[in-house]
Amino acid sequence: METLVIDHPLVAHKLTVLRDARTDSPTFRRLADELVTLLAYEATRHVRVSEVTVETPVAPATGVRLAHPHPLVVPILRAGLGMLDGMMRLLPTAEVGFLGMIRDESTLQAQTYATRLPEDLSGRQVYVVDPMLATGGTLAAAIDFLFERGADDVTAICLLAAPEGVAYMDKAFAGSGKPIRVVTAALDERLNEHGYIVPGLGDAGDRLYGVV
Repeated sequence: METLVIDHPLVAHKLTVLRDARTDSPTFRRLADELVTLLAYEATRHVRVSEVTVETPVAPATGVRLAHPHPLVVPILRAGLGMLDGMMRLLPTAEVGFLGMIRDESTLQAQTYATRLPEDLSGRQVYVVDPMLATGGTLAAAIDFLFERGADDVTAICLLAAPEGVAYMDKAFAGSGKPIRVVTAALDERLNEHGYIVPGLGDAGDRLYGVV
């Protein structure tokens, strides 16, 4: 598995404001959206394309277009929805699937409660969006689910990651031979005893949409 931490001053700036407990939900949503687009620029570096020729006003030109089948973007509900628009801004022709997963706070294990995805993902590149890579259990379960349906290349985009989560993912997919990438704005210090990232930014879903 490849882990890419984006080292860019604009990424660091937006992440700093997201971390601030004083940042309200509307500002948090806007900045998360902007940050995802910056992360997606790097995350799509390996997106599949096919060569085409177009006519400019002057002469023919050779270029590329997204290959078929188009990429699939999968937000993990509910917090991943706050990252969807930022992804689709960069990949407007991508298809979107939804995966509802929740972490049991006592066992820290991921449970699936909703799916809205094509049954057959054979040959598909998939971009999973989830704000936090904490223990790694939810993301690993999501990626396993996508591979079971035939996906052959998965990139996860996370606002933040913890070393424990990255280590869990490395172990879970060691020797799988599958292209798996994690793209994040920062690799934080650690997880606390409740499985939250430190220093982190709190509960991303609550900060995006309020406490429910």
